[in-house]
Amino acid sequence: MTDCVIETQNACKRYGKLRALDQVSIRVRRGEIYGLIGDNGAGKTTLLKALVGHIWCDEGTVHLLGSQSAHELSAARRQVGAMIERVGCFPSLTVEKNIEYCRMLKGIPDKRKVGEILELVGLSDKAKAKCKSLSMGMQQRLGLAIALIGEPQILILDEPINGLDPSGIHEMRELLRSLNTQKNITILLSSHILSELQQTATTFGFLAKGKLVEEIGIRELTEKCVDYLEIALSDVAAFAAILDKERPQTRYIVTPDNKIRLYDAAPAYEFSKLAAEHGILVSELEHHACSLEDYYMNLKEGHHA
Repeated sequence: MTDCVIETQNACKRYGKLRALDQVSIRVRRGEIYGLIGDNGAGKTTLLKALVGHIWCDEGTVHLLGSQSAHELSAARRQVGAMIERVGCFPSLTVEKNIEYCRMLKGIPDKRKVGEILELVGLSDKAKAKCKSLSMGMQQRLGLAIALIGEPQILILDEPINGLDPSGIHEMRELLRSLNTQKNITILLSSHILSELQQTATTFGFLAKGKLVEEIGIRELTEKCVDYLEIALSDVAAFAAILDKERPQTRYIVTPDNKIRLYDAAPAYEFSKLAAEHGILVSELEHHACSLEDYYMNLKEGHHA
């Protein structure tokens, strides 16, 4: 087996005529933060549930830490911490008591782990508060605390920043990075906040209508998600020839709607001036910043086309 710690092969899950998962094959390598992206109903939560054993696939296989058989998967899942949909806790018990219950349930002898985990996720000051009194953001922190009981090798998190304020989102991001780099925990998470996911994940998987559309690493994504300058001109062919002759280092393409798209760090006015010097009229000049959200929307549109 390679360094792959999570793998599905042609995973399918049907609910009546609906294909929630349709031949989904993903690979998550040890040490990655894998971001799962897709609209509501794309299959993200279904996939996460299949990985942690909340549901079973109708077809295909699931591998965790090299395990595949039902017995092996059951053992491997003890090395997985998960937070999917609602946080599983007793509302009338305190935060501390809920963590203590989970500690005993997992057979962890060291009682000090409860306090350590509460401090780690920023819930020490809420230890004596009843869970039903927690805000949504605090409940997310509690869910992460429960997932971390037992020092898992893998974390599977469904919308972990849901309900957090900007400071909480920043703290959660830094915490996940720390867990990944310092404790070597592999993390698979989904999020609707793509700008945040772009700052956290190292690999991305895009789901649409139950299908995996693309898997891409952060380096390749960064190369594709580059800013560009788009210019509409009176003579596109002539301007392209000028670029080839006078600025051969400039990367550009001619778009289907007959514009020049420039991938260059030079200021926009330099290209406008270049066109004017050769008697070419610039009718439009627009700077585009490509984000993960832009990339996803373009990918989705291409998939549905």
